[in-house]
Amino acid sequence: MHRSFFNSIEQKTGVSMDEIFALANAIQHADFTNEKQVRKVVRRVAKVSNRQITQELEDKLVQSIIQDGSSLDLDKITRMMK
Repeated sequence: MHRSFFNSIEQKTGVSMDEIFALANAIQHADFTNEKQVRKVVRRVAKVSNRQITQELEDKLVQSIIQDGSSLDLDKITRMMK
């Protein structure tokens, strides 16, 4: 990909491409039936998106993801974090 594309994303989001790639890698290799791993991913998404989430919301997100098993719906997580 073009460096200018990545620079544009970094400027708009305030998130470095290294952080985005690290998050994508964590999501790709996570076991979404493992509560501990799911919690780590949820916390990381919240941190990268610069959102603070309550313990209650984290619990709801984790349970929702674990129920779905091996899939992760980022759109669903985003809607719940708003």
